[in-house]
Amino acid sequence: MITRQSGDADGPTPGPASAPTDGAVKTPPHNATVHDSEAGHGPRNQTVVALALGAIGVVYGDIGTSPLYALREALRPVAHDGLSRGEVLGVISLLIWTVTLIVTIKYVIVLLRADNHGEGGILALYTLTRLAIGRRSIPVLMLGIAGAALFFGDSIITPAMSVLSAVEGISLVAPHFESYVVPVTIGILLVLFIVQRHGTQAIAVLFGPITALWFLVMGVMGAIQIFADPEVLVAFNPVYGVKFLFSHGVLAFLVMGAVFLAVTGAEALYADLGHFGRAPIRLAWFVLVFPALILNYLGQGALVLQHPDAIENPFFLMVSPKVLPFLVTLATVATVIAAQAVITGAYSMTRAAIQLGLLPRLSIFHTSESQSGQIYIPAVNWLLLFGVLAFVLAFGSSEKLASAYGISVTGAMLVDTTLFIIFAYRGWRWSKPLILVAATPMVLLEGTFLLSNLTKVPQGGYVPVILSISLCVIMFAWWRGTQLAFERGHREMVELDGFAKSMQRSSAHVVPGTAIFLTADSQAVPPALLHNLKHNRVLHEKNVILTVQTERVPTVPVMERAVYAPIDDRFARLTLRFGFMETPNVTRALGQARRVGLKFDVMTTSFFLGRRKVVAGARQGVPLLFDKLFIALGRFAADPSDYYSLPRDRVVELGSRMTV
Repeated sequence: MITRQSGDADGPTPGPASAPTDGAVKTPPHNATVHDSEAGHGPRNQTVVALALGAIGVVYGDIGTSPLYALREALRPVAHDGLSRGEVLGVISLLIWTVTLIVTIKYVIVLLRADNHGEGGILALYTLTRLAIGRRSIPVLMLGIAGAALFFGDSIITPAMSVLSAVEGISLVAPHFESYVVPVTIGILLVLFIVQRHGTQAIAVLFGPITALWFLVMGVMGAIQIFADPEVLVAFNPVYGVKFLFSHGVLAFLVMGAVFLAVTGAEALYADLGHFGRAPIRLAWFVLVFPALILNYLGQGALVLQHPDAIENPFFLMVSPKVLPFLVTLATVATVIAAQAVITGAYSMTRAAIQLGLLPRLSIFHTSESQSGQIYIPAVNWLLLFGVLAFVLAFGSSEKLASAYGISVTGAMLVDTTLFIIFAYRGWRWSKPLILVAATPMVLLEGTFLLSNLTKVPQGGYVPVILSISLCVIMFAWWRGTQLAFERGHREMVELDGFAKSMQRSSAHVVPGTAIFLTADSQAVPPALLHNLKHNRVLHEKNVILTVQTERVPTVPVMERAVYAPIDDRFARLTLRFGFMETPNVTRALGQARRVGLKFDVMTTSFFLGRRKVVAGARQGVPLLFDKLFIALGRFAADPSDYYSLPRDRVVELGSRMTV
């Protein structure tokens, strides 16, 4: 069953009820914690083991498909003149220590501690950093925007890369199938994106067990090959990796770009912190995922040491032809699950970006009655599908697509590291020497990976670069526009308390019932109220000025949802508070507002929305372009009554014109 809900947004164009924000508007109460029953960020009563099994399917699906192509692409630059044992062991060592340093130490051990009331991910880290600084910071804002844009870029490339690499394995079973790889990949992706609107709750329970089987199979495959050539175990010694780097010069720099493919998906374990919790994610990593990945990379290395021609596809060639059909089928299913996790992550990221004022509000549907984290955003779904299919058709193979893969991921990880450095210094009060010791290796490693991946720009790497820059421009234009529009409206405002006092002596006709006016500024008279009074010459018996406020926490407890403040017997303020990971449902929240004193009869209540037509001002050059982009984006914003889940038959819209 799908239920329609509303997202969030702010600013005059997107919706009259939310104030624009660069991360949030108000500081939430110190006791605001994640225990809102509406939040649904994963059942808290499940055991750690059960949650760990679920995390294996959702959190680790992307990184779990990296062995399909990571070692193959890392060895390719040095394989043109044959492979020596030192080269194979060096690359394996680089893979092992890259996974250890970036995933295990940076994300699993350190970054999982940087949670925003239980939530993780780039925007949660941005919000933590913004709070730690205590003021608006444009550089920090731009880091948050860049991180979100790079994440979206990764969300487009990952499904194409994962599914393509799995389907290509079929050609090893049936060589004549090679010409059908692209059509079959497109078919799988089409089905995957089309079924999103129906939700994945029915089959999501299988994601964990299937992906766990995938990791077990990978680990066993690797162990069998290691027994055939135990010498590969010396790759645990980082000296082999260091020697490879110093002995291969520029070529080693290119190899590093491919080595990074082994950690694509690491951001997911941080982003999904709110769904599963720190303990289950760590348990899944240390007990199953990490050992399986390392065993598989070692096993692929052992195979290549024995049979150098296996570099063509070392993952699938680890098994006998009899087992290959099963492995290809399991790999295809695993990559579809990984793609599903990435798509779900894109939905969650979009909702958070909307709530933080970085994107216009979009229609959001809930595909689960029990978990609000399972959502579907049509606009994002079809844009992702278009981008994924474009990548598949343009590149045609995982080998060529690998050239475009990595830039978005390395960029996002470097943004994570930068924001974490600021947060650790300002929020955790780490000393500068401690930050220097902890962060320098990560900055150098990820910076090297980014520079290495940038060498792939001519071969297709320009695509994610252009895509990420475009998304950055869109998000900054929207944030800037909402700020300007809000400030313009604030300058022209009529002060509410004085207006309410003057209405006590007004000769306006008073009609029975309650009027609820949605506005972004609770201190000002809503334009819709002024227009109603001016043109209809009526005033309701009860007038409630409603502001929907996005807090700097992922969720707001139900008991802290509503704040009601009467002005006099005719006017009152009502603030409804939602976290940036929630979708505001005003109708439901009004029921909760009765607890704090709001008295109304829904059958005699009207909701007034002020719809503003925004036009560009007299600015020239780049500012004018940003203004026009903001106006254009506003046309795609969802209808406020749908977005805030207002009763359609009780909504009145009054228009006005604004110049930004």
